[in-house]
Amino acid sequence: MVSGGRVEFRVVARRAAARRGELTVRGRTTPTPAFMPVATQGALKGIPGRRVAELGFGALLANTYHLGLRPGEEVVRSLGGLHRFMDYPGLIVTDSGGFQVFSLAQRRAVDDGGVTFRSHLDGAAVRLTPERAMAIQHALDSDVAMVLDECPPAGAGRMEVAAAVARSLDWASRCLAAHRALSDDRAVFGIVQGGRDALLRREMADALAALDFDGLALGGVAVGEEAATIRDEVESFAGMLPAGRPRYLMGVGSPRELAAAVRAGIDLFDCVLPTRNGRNGFLFTRDGVVKIRNAAHARDPAPVEAGCPCAACTNHSRAYLRHLFVADEMLGPLLATEHNLVFFRRLMDDLRLAIGGDAPADLGWIEQRY
Repeated sequence: MVSGGRVEFRVVARRAAARRGELTVRGRTTPTPAFMPVATQGALKGIPGRRVAELGFGALLANTYHLGLRPGEEVVRSLGGLHRFMDYPGLIVTDSGGFQVFSLAQRRAVDDGGVTFRSHLDGAAVRLTPERAMAIQHALDSDVAMVLDECPPAGAGRMEVAAAVARSLDWASRCLAAHRALSDDRAVFGIVQGGRDALLRREMADALAALDFDGLALGGVAVGEEAATIRDEVESFAGMLPAGRPRYLMGVGSPRELAAAVRAGIDLFDCVLPTRNGRNGFLFTRDGVVKIRNAAHARDPAPVEAGCPCAACTNHSRAYLRHLFVADEMLGPLLATEHNLVFFRRLMDDLRLAIGGDAPADLGWIEQRY
């Protein structure tokens, strides 16, 4: 158990490396393992913040780079902070903009001081340093701030990865100092990079563990690898993170990857998969993915998934949902997105139950269907 003014993390049950617990920051609590939906720009594309909480998510992820550009952190600050701005009462974690160092590689230049982007909105130069990343997150008033890091692509050579690790370590120290100067009640997590190199990962994990971070994350895992490679990497790297602090796997993932990472001892996850797939008509069920646009569903009176408590499954047939997508009605993606969120919340409920639960959930369907 870790307890302090910033963060309380306690483990209440274990099953091998997997652990079930609670993470509390600034009085906001989420059970762990926890999946965090991604609200990049302060929204889940059709699902209001209050509704995200009602669906059972105690934490979500927003993005520093995007919110800093639009509407700007000072606008969010002036309107009461991100919780009030998006009407979400749970824990808010903000990515530092480090993922954009990877995803916007054609629009940025990296140096030891920070990153200069060409804005995807108007082409203007945007400078992001470790200190600036912390200042934006402070203005947004998130509960957990992430350090700025450099994430090399999956195919990077060892010299490139080693250089990114060295730079990310320096940035992490600067972020930590800047964050502590700005706030003593919010948490800050370090991010372990290192590509597929176990030695570099270990060295960086040990270096960050020696610093006063409230938790540590694995970054740069889901950046182009095959699903099986991601699972192998997580299994190898999860144990490098300190057991007494929350462990966060960034950008993962599918039901099978989540289950494997929970078994490896990871506590927090984020991914756009449920919302992005929902908008595109791919719905998760325990029998596999339903492609709702398929003609086979045109007259199907059944719900997407029997027993699912979401609005789509409770009130509508597959035929109706398919009609909404074919007719390009915005209600279709909204219902499908909510269904996928409920699926992921129920999945996490089952994974927590499987760790020291009185009646462990049957999770065999994950391996069979995903």
